[in-house]
Amino acid sequence: MTADIAAPAAAPTAVFPAKPGWLTLSARFGDEVPAIADRDDLVVTVAPGAGHDAPACFFPDLAAIEVDGTYLPSGVDPATVEPHRVGDRKRYRTLWGLLTHESAHARHSVWRKPPGAPPGAAAAAILLEESRIEAAHLRRRPQDRYWLRGSATNLILADTRANDPAAAPTMTKQDAAQTAALLLARVDGGVLNRREVAQVERVVRGILGDDTLADLRAIWRTAHRVADDNATAMIELGHRWCEVLGDDPDQPPPERDGSAQPGSGNGKPSPLAQAITATAAAITSAAADDPAPTDPVTMAMEARAAEDAARARAVRVANKTFGSGTSPHATHITGTRPPTTDERTAARHLARALTTAGVRDRTTTTTTSVIPPGRLRVRGAMTAAAQRAAGAIPTAEPFTRTTRTTRTTVPAPPLRLGIACDVTDSMTDYTAPVASAAWILAHAAHHTDVPATTATVTFGSGLVTPITRPGATPARITEFGTGLAGHVIDDAIEALDGALDLSRPNAARLLVVISDGDFEDETREPGQRLLDRLRATGCAVLWLLPGGSPWNRPMDGVTNHTLTDPAATARAIGQAATAALRATR
Repeated sequence: MTADIAAPAAAPTAVFPAKPGWLTLSARFGDEVPAIADRDDLVVTVAPGAGHDAPACFFPDLAAIEVDGTYLPSGVDPATVEPHRVGDRKRYRTLWGLLTHESAHARHSVWRKPPGAPPGAAAAAILLEESRIEAAHLRRRPQDRYWLRGSATNLILADTRANDPAAAPTMTKQDAAQTAALLLARVDGGVLNRREVAQVERVVRGILGDDTLADLRAIWRTAHRVADDNATAMIELGHRWCEVLGDDPDQPPPERDGSAQPGSGNGKPSPLAQAITATAAAITSAAADDPAPTDPVTMAMEARAAEDAARARAVRVANKTFGSGTSPHATHITGTRPPTTDERTAARHLARALTTAGVRDRTTTTTTSVIPPGRLRVRGAMTAAAQRAAGAIPTAEPFTRTTRTTRTTVPAPPLRLGIACDVTDSMTDYTAPVASAAWILAHAAHHTDVPATTATVTFGSGLVTPITRPGATPARITEFGTGLAGHVIDDAIEALDGALDLSRPNAARLLVVISDGDFEDETREPGQRLLDRLRATGCAVLWLLPGGSPWNRPMDGVTNHTLTDPAATARAIGQAATAALRATR
């Protein structure tokens, strides 16, 4: 009735192909089986053609498991599997599910057919074993339900042969009972859901009737509670199964030889076979939506891979933005001018503020002592006298002293500061102050004792343009105007991240965005994801909003500051940079 437990005399069928990756896969699967099967004597073979003419097979007398390697997805190289990572197993879910099912047999199919057991009853008991071992396995390892569901379709189709025109189930009680044992019993075993098997249950109920199906359900539910080594109970349940169906337990079940046409004789599959194949498709579809289990190691590795990919993408955007001269399409760049005296003064003041950001303020500390110097506290002196009079060792400390520590400088972390300025029409009043602020910040970074790197870009009309570059100290101020349509805030953020390493938590980092935030959805959504990523790494984000604008809509999670005076732009950025340094000291 089922083919995934080999007979005692059965020999392994696997022949390894020349490709050495299957040896690697078999060894790695074998390394994980002891934890699943709770035994360390199993040998696992995974290769195309293995499985003893079934998707997988367990050889009890050889302590061996075979899995047919044809169930490995075509895009997965067997040499690359890493099953010790739970998250890697979802790449070959069906294959791992087959291994899990056979591991359940290895752990729970302990009983053996007693000598002289009725053949029909023994065959029915083996049929009941399919759902019994899965139910027992899930009680021990409930986290394996995902994998058992992933392989259930393949096992059901292999056992029912519903896709084989010559041997598909017909509308008989025996075929309906076998279908119920393989599908409906897996619902009670906790592997499948009732709605997934609703169609096949209707057909089975129509063949067997309510009373017979209820009697069979009572039998398999009882089997789910039978001990692994209780052969007598299993044979008895097999005997009851035959009696309910009207079969002779002393006769083996008939084998299908393909001579009888299934169904109605018109060459079409029977309604039962159609229901099985439709239910198998429903199970496959539902199982595909199950959340895959994972583990901290896999999650960390996947997060690291995603972070590496994000950084590599940011570096590519930064190289494109800062790697050459100004783009000929940057028509908003109007020229350069020399800095004013006030701007030079502002740069020096900001450099000093950044240098002193790591200086701690004076603190006052009050201490007590048993002996002078210090101020005598009367209550403390009386307590000490009372302790001595009572013959106890005085513990009171009646003298107090106040000390002031001197200012100390702690090592300041590096500072990385990126500015992204919107150059659409709504920002006309802010282009000149931002150009000035970019020059001031670049010169302050050059003259401060703090290792500091700054960069400024503008974004608009699909273009990100550098105004100041990382590590460069421009002699003149680059002026720019507005008039560009569209916002590429996502490209601007990636360019600054790639150039300044804003996502690496080894420095004080600050991203400043100067815009009303009235962006298109196609750039706002990826921009929000990039900002969330930077904030998750500890990068501060300051959003400077133009005062009085009715379109102000900054992104979520940022620190907002409305500029009522555009000339205060440089001061607001400088204060935020100083605060970022102080927050990390």
